[in-house]
Amino acid sequence: MSRSAHPAGPRHGDVLPEGHYLAPPSDLNALDPKVWSRTVARNADGVVTVGGLDVAALAEEFGTPAYFLDEDDFRARARAWHEAFSSEGIDADVYYAGKAFLSKAIVRWLHEEGLSLDVCSGGELAVALAAGMPGHRIALHGNNKSPYELEQAVKAGVGHIVVDSYQEIDRLAAIAESQGVRQPVLIRVTVGVEAHTHEFIATAHEDQKFGLSLNGGAAAEAVRRTLAHGSLELRGIHSHIGSQIFDTAGFEVAARRVVGLLAEIRDEHGIELPEIDLGGGLGIAYTSEDDPREPAEIAASLAEIVRRECAAANLRAPRLSVEPGRAIVGPTAFTLYEVGTIKPLEHLRTYVSVDGGMSDNIRTALYDAEYSVALVSRTSGAEPMLVRVVGKHCESGDIVVRDAFLPADLAAGDLIAVPATGAYCRSMASNYNHALKPPVVAVRDGSARVIVRRETEEDLLRLDIG
Repeated sequence: MSRSAHPAGPRHGDVLPEGHYLAPPSDLNALDPKVWSRTVARNADGVVTVGGLDVAALAEEFGTPAYFLDEDDFRARARAWHEAFSSEGIDADVYYAGKAFLSKAIVRWLHEEGLSLDVCSGGELAVALAAGMPGHRIALHGNNKSPYELEQAVKAGVGHIVVDSYQEIDRLAAIAESQGVRQPVLIRVTVGVEAHTHEFIATAHEDQKFGLSLNGGAAAEAVRRTLAHGSLELRGIHSHIGSQIFDTAGFEVAARRVVGLLAEIRDEHGIELPEIDLGGGLGIAYTSEDDPREPAEIAASLAEIVRRECAAANLRAPRLSVEPGRAIVGPTAFTLYEVGTIKPLEHLRTYVSVDGGMSDNIRTALYDAEYSVALVSRTSGAEPMLVRVVGKHCESGDIVVRDAFLPADLAAGDLIAVPATGAYCRSMASNYNHALKPPVVAVRDGSARVIVRRETEEDLLRLDIG
């Protein structure tokens, strides 16, 4: 039995699984704006451009594989989230989830566009601070933060630390007391909501590592323990139900249960906590079949849910926080590859091997994720052929795009691109087979610059001390 919510094994032998949405597109040269960043287009020569620069020139300058990030699109999406929650008439904060993709340039853009930042490791915190994000606009997550990470966060004056266990409450209280500060905290709870997403990215059901359950009293006990420490300031409750979610029904159930806990805290301890964080997890379009919601619609829906639930519980509406990561950065980047080997399998499909693979995008192998792909170095009038885009690693599961159509005249040396790879691709990249991690190149207004450089063999050898 596969561990996956969508068994991968049986699909390996199928040309297309029964009920699969995929059908040959009417135009292989078309670029669906739902899955490509906002400045992507084809020029008069049929070459795809981003930020006014064509991919052939970008490949010549920066090599392949490489991630190309549309800075204007990133900033526009960050502003849209900030403005959406600012216009809802409630106190609200938007924390970009740094785990999706983080670099010093990203931190600076977030700061300039008015967003705060959620980090989940000491490394992410170090990047945030190095890039100038004020400590009070940073929140620290994690189910097993080390004493060092907690010490650094308290020292930096982070606005929130989201505590995840009884041990961490005591550990953090001792650290805050030793530094002579009163550290603001949220308590992460599991609300028992089953998000309709992949098993490994659904995070609010009972049987998983995050949070303290509302059932059985674990969350209530965490509240009592936190309030007992004078060095901790309990500001509110945190909930996160999963990732790649396309509707707010699960958030409605989560909000109701979180507000119920706020009412219990008021009744037992005589205090109304001023904040709740409903996490992130809103989905993006990886294929034309995906239908993500706009930030304004999400903000209006979540604000109404919180107002309604608090009114029913006779509570003041608390400050609301959300944590979009993928929803901001995911659509803003694509990965550019060069085609190397083309291997037709009679009566099945054609395998198209590229110069990257699971080391730069593990999501297909890990989550059975679906992606789109396009020939971008030219147009073609050839018939569509069913392909599987695969990498160059010594692993049969090294799949980038499981099922797609590309022109039948595809040839070695062509450039193809996979859109919507801004989130969880570079941040989860590895050195499997000692592959070198690709660069991240920001493109804007006809210019391009590296914001995370390509790894070199010298980088690998520098870490190997022999």
